[in-house]
Amino acid sequence: MKANRNQYLLDESDVPTHWYNILADLDVPTEGVRRSRPAPSTPTAAVERQAPNIPLSMYRDSVGGRRHVEIPDEVRRQYQRWRPTPLVRAHALERALDTPAHIYYKYEGANAAGSHKLNSALAQAYYYKKAGVQELTTGTGAGQWGTALSMACQAIGLGCTVFMVRCSFEQKPYRRVLMELNGARVIPSPSGTTEVGRALLAASPDSEGSLSIANAEAIEHARSVTGGRFAVGSGENHVLLHQTVIGEEALRQMERAGEFPDVVIASMGAGSNFAGLAFPFYREKLRTGADTRLVAVEPEACPKMTRGRYAWDYNDYSGTTPMTKMYTLGHTYVAPGVHAGGLRYHGAAPLVSLLHRHGRMEAVAVGQNAAFEAGALFARTENLVPAPESAHAVRGVIDEALRAREERRATVILCNISGHGMLDLSAYDQYLAGTLKDHTATDEQIAASLAALPDVEPAGAAS
Repeated sequence: MKANRNQYLLDESDVPTHWYNILADLDVPTEGVRRSRPAPSTPTAAVERQAPNIPLSMYRDSVGGRRHVEIPDEVRRQYQRWRPTPLVRAHALERALDTPAHIYYKYEGANAAGSHKLNSALAQAYYYKKAGVQELTTGTGAGQWGTALSMACQAIGLGCTVFMVRCSFEQKPYRRVLMELNGARVIPSPSGTTEVGRALLAASPDSEGSLSIANAEAIEHARSVTGGRFAVGSGENHVLLHQTVIGEEALRQMERAGEFPDVVIASMGAGSNFAGLAFPFYREKLRTGADTRLVAVEPEACPKMTRGRYAWDYNDYSGTTPMTKMYTLGHTYVAPGVHAGGLRYHGAAPLVSLLHRHGRMEAVAVGQNAAFEAGALFARTENLVPAPESAHAVRGVIDEALRAREERRATVILCNISGHGMLDLSAYDQYLAGTLKDHTATDEQIAASLAALPDVEPAGAAS
């Protein structure tokens, strides 16, 4: 093996042929992630009419028991335009930290969309197109998902409308430009184009918005468009399934590096990039008995895993969707407008929540300045500017590496750099100028939002 090797690369032919379905290997009750629950006061049929209609072929794969789900040839060919993505040993960061830890990162930002989101966007566009859908509508936090979906729709031949959280719409104007270049209509949320948006603006004219609100508007819009459907960027089983292409590649690359991680780390919004990297390692951990820790890093401004409640809740602000069991701050929670817009979602994916509930993974929360401090160090040492979301993962990596230094322990750390921060330089500018603010959710804010949770605990539901 080459000394101080930097990159562990695979060939285009090595792009995985299958996604990994963690439901085949979970050793905990799965009832709460295999089904949803309608609102207690609404007839089931009425809720189902309002719920987004997922193509049956895509849905079956995400809730079934098959361990490996074949990636359609057309989707795999699209993946081969930029996949496999590199696995990199962060030698310079290790030296800067003076740590015995070996730090590796999987870099998902080297595609046209600039993030891991394209992995699911292309798959969803493919399945919806096969189902006869003509337009996809979605909500996006920081804009990575909206960008990816607009590019996928352009490639597959679908229309695209994106409701972008207002604070991110204003913070990240070039994300809007990228979406519009790819033919998407981009609307700041909350907007005056939907009943949900109009009602919210009437109550709170200066609302910065949230992904829950943007999704609610997108669902309402999709119902009004002939041939339109709502596509979600994270949280749902099928999205997490599509993202496992990340971890499947990383397993082979770590094998080439001759190491297996002691810690796997990724940032936590609703869970797509965390699951994409961690789920295949969870499988191997079960198979080999490895004592690998899986760690999700979320913002203190939106701490659903560390301070939320495990409960049935809605995925959108309006309560239109059926409920799922998740760690949540409440679907009406609106996080402060931190620059990691992709991490401001009120809930965690049911599958990720289930792992956390049963102690199969860990979660930590970090402040905005602490995350940007880590991102700035990563940029100086590895010459790669991580997205604010990914900077949270880097913060987790640095903390683990410093702990390894204190304990004089050669820990192997793997993290996911889910996207680049070249469209977030204004946020880094604020950090360098010392004007970047920290935002921590207060106990009162969380309690008020949790008080609005639907009062339901179905008999026989997973605890």
